[in-house]
Amino acid sequence: MQTSKEIQIANLGFPRIGRQRELKFAQEKYWRGETSQAELKQVAKELRRTHWEWQAQAGVSLLPVGDFAFYDQVLTLSATLNAIPERHRNQDDAHVDLDTLFRVARGRAPSGKDAPAGEMTKYFNTNYHYIVPELTVDQEFSVAYEQFFEEVEEAKSLGYAAKPVLLGPVSYLFLSKAVGSDFDKLSLLPKLINTYADILARFSEQGVDWVQLEEPILALELDADWQAAISSAYEELKSSEVKVLLASYYGTIAHHQALVSALPVAGLHLDLVTAPEQLAEFAANLQPEQVLSLGVINGRNVWAADIDLIAERIAPVVNDLKGRVWISPSCSLLHSPVDLDVETELAPALKQQVSFAKQKLSELTQLHALLSAPADSAAKVAIDTIVARCVARREAREEAADQQVIDRVAALKTDDYERDSVFANRQSIQQQKFNLPLLPTTTIGSFPQTPAIRGLRSRWRKGEITQEFYNDQLRQVTRDTIERQLKLGIDVLVHGEAERNDMVEYFGEQLQGFAFTKFGWVQSYGSRCVKPPLIYGDVSRPKAMTVEWAQYAQSLTDKPVKGMLTGPVTILHWSFAREDISREAIATQIGLAIRDEVVDLQNAGIGIIQIDEPAFREGLPLKKSDWQAYLKWAVDSFKLSAAGVTDETQIHTHMCYSEFNETIAAIAAMDADVITIETSRSRMELLTAFEDFEYPNEIGPGVYDIHTPNTPTVDEMVELIEKAADKIAVRQLWVNPDCGLKTRTWDEVEPALKNLVQATKLLRRRLG
Repeated sequence: MQTSKEIQIANLGFPRIGRQRELKFAQEKYWRGETSQAELKQVAKELRRTHWEWQAQAGVSLLPVGDFAFYDQVLTLSATLNAIPERHRNQDDAHVDLDTLFRVARGRAPSGKDAPAGEMTKYFNTNYHYIVPELTVDQEFSVAYEQFFEEVEEAKSLGYAAKPVLLGPVSYLFLSKAVGSDFDKLSLLPKLINTYADILARFSEQGVDWVQLEEPILALELDADWQAAISSAYEELKSSEVKVLLASYYGTIAHHQALVSALPVAGLHLDLVTAPEQLAEFAANLQPEQVLSLGVINGRNVWAADIDLIAERIAPVVNDLKGRVWISPSCSLLHSPVDLDVETELAPALKQQVSFAKQKLSELTQLHALLSAPADSAAKVAIDTIVARCVARREAREEAADQQVIDRVAALKTDDYERDSVFANRQSIQQQKFNLPLLPTTTIGSFPQTPAIRGLRSRWRKGEITQEFYNDQLRQVTRDTIERQLKLGIDVLVHGEAERNDMVEYFGEQLQGFAFTKFGWVQSYGSRCVKPPLIYGDVSRPKAMTVEWAQYAQSLTDKPVKGMLTGPVTILHWSFAREDISREAIATQIGLAIRDEVVDLQNAGIGIIQIDEPAFREGLPLKKSDWQAYLKWAVDSFKLSAAGVTDETQIHTHMCYSEFNETIAAIAAMDADVITIETSRSRMELLTAFEDFEYPNEIGPGVYDIHTPNTPTVDEMVELIEKAADKIAVRQLWVNPDCGLKTRTWDEVEPALKNLVQATKLLRRRLG
């Protein structure tokens, strides 16, 4: 193909954690008081240097700066804008520093005492979390934190041209919450724009040419007020001396084409992985001299790109625009693991199918070579090699199909998705069987994964201890966990999951069609990293996965012990899933595998089984008009996993960070006997969904925020339970923490659960 050679390689952002999670470990050492802030910042500086060097070597000419964050990039922006809650501020000093950010994120006051942490939720439809900005009706903004500007100077000192990356002003307001009173957040836009103008002016003084402002809300269906806000914001910012690249991602923005194409910005970035069809319309309406950034390498998945097919698809536009094209990932590479080069244990055939952040930069380099198409013979050999590799990868994927799994899915019938009886009948049967008290107490599943447990697992994986010794030690931990719960007075117990490394990885290791990396970590929030499995083939369950541990735990007590499973939607969303079949098809395959496990648990005497779906909502398409199709198959895959049991088996599920108002009907349609949800950080605000929707089944709104080390008091929990009882009938309510307790210590967990049980007993006497 013969196209213009004037193509610029660009990048929206790079992972900040380091290929060995260096940032995570440095953060946690600092939080424990084992290292200084200067030492933490030095680790961060070394990571940025390395990541900038990789990008420069790949041909990225404008290096993203501001994509680095010590907790999350939205919180960094809040600090820059001086939008810090009063409870986390130094009252005698307007100064905002790194410790201020950590106080907001981790729940501390300047005095060192507990203060409610900033609310945390998912960033659009990803598994990445951000701290929700809190804004008041009289909110003032000013430039109060210097990290962005310091990193621009840092990049310049290394000889790099910096492209600062910031969440755009309208998306920032959209993601924020009004506190103190209910008001229109858009009323703050003029003041916010003034501060953005100050920030852009600072960048201009530093010699910055381009700034990337991200408006991911453009992928949503915005009402007239928010559309007008986009127009007015960029009209106000057009006088800036820096050029603005307006970036949106995670979905199509074609429904806002007329709005976006009219904006006075120097460049536009499109996500052409999730929405390749939008390219033609935006290219046709590009303003003179305006740059078009083509997001063609998937920033959210790990599979090697079909570079040859991408080049064919975009070549006409590249040729037409005559040097005004950038090629880039679809979104920030934040969602991708860092470096495939350190993966020495992946099977070679599978490794050829995979691409991490560093390798995605190389894919851009290769794509540039294909599009530039030089005529000399050496270049032709290199191009032929690139194309041959792409073809070989596609052929290998086609040969890996498991026909038995495909046939089993094809044979499914409507009855396979339904329980034997309606909930009211099941509820009566289950009440007789379990005889639980009013406001039954339980936990979400996991208990502290202590250093001793992690060390034991590490020694076992290295072959330093036998399987028999490993299992014996885990049985001792499980026994201890059961005894602690019995002493606390919990009604429905869990075995604690000491044997599990991760709620998805543990199951993926026992399912066909999954593979695992050693260093494929991605950031979830703060220092919390996850290592998603790779779903590379058709999924099935060769043998029981959890039955032995559930049986052992149940043998230790007459109280019910929940069998704990991760649901099909969450396993799908928290894995790097194959792209050659639909996500619905993958979820159905996983649903059948989990169904087999549920039936085996029931047959082994486990009467309560929890199928966790914390990722249920994050799979929602960004456009509401596309929701129904997703919700249909997401609900069906859960129902498929749960419907193989009898009426007396009680099915639980757990969800976190789920704003239920717009999905409550679908959640009810899942027909779980009991659902537990995250509500404490929002002070039960999430339960407003239940005011207008009469939820039929039982529900446990979390009353203990496990994401901070703070111990909630009895009075605080009583208040939250009473708030829940105002919206949901008491006899439907359970009492539980927000989420699993894996990341906490026993010194934190036991006092909190003791208070939880005491609060419940007080309310039983008051409400019973």
